[in-house]
Amino acid sequence: MGGRVLYNLSSAAAKEKIMRQLAEGEKTAMVMVYTNDMLARGEVIAKEGVRMSIWLRTQGVPNYIQLFKAQVVSFAGGSPKTLSFSEMFIPTVQVSAFHLAPPQQDPLDYDASEQNRAMQPMEAMVGSFILKGSVRISTQTDVGTSLDVMRTAWLSIYDAEIVNPHLPQFHVRTPMLLVNSNQIYLGML
Repeated sequence: MGGRVLYNLSSAAAKEKIMRQLAEGEKTAMVMVYTNDMLARGEVIAKEGVRMSIWLRTQGVPNYIQLFKAQVVSFAGGSPKTLSFSEMFIPTVQVSAFHLAPPQQDPLDYDASEQNRAMQPMEAMVGSFILKGSVRISTQTDVGTSLDVMRTAWLSIYDAEIVNPHLPQFHVRTPMLLVNSNQIYLGML
């Protein structure tokens, strides 16, 4: 995809910014961000009350996800390459999947006692990553109809296992992640 720019800010000013004290009411969270050709893991700064597992669904989501101490695996141009950045900006519109880095977790975004909802096992493809988990849908409809009437770009996948055939050692389990429904492929099991 053209137009992609990664910023590696390593100047003294950037390092000072990274090392700043958190303001009152702020927190950091370690997250994992997936695009069609990259995985990045790093820290984000957010307001204390924000549930990071659903952050991309909120109205306050930034245009760029600012990661500190970013560790990146890039799949652009062939074999995987690892990179590190003191600070990195990822355009939010290019994010395909997002979750808290294990072992961190937030409460799930649904009420388990809710009637007329069921977990549907599925697999999703995000770039070269394969996600196995479940989506929660109405028992009154099917997955295709649920996707068509969905009012948000971000779909929750629960009890997910994430692997990548290009990285045999990569295996992540997370209780919940968000996927951009416009940038993934879903396969029902």
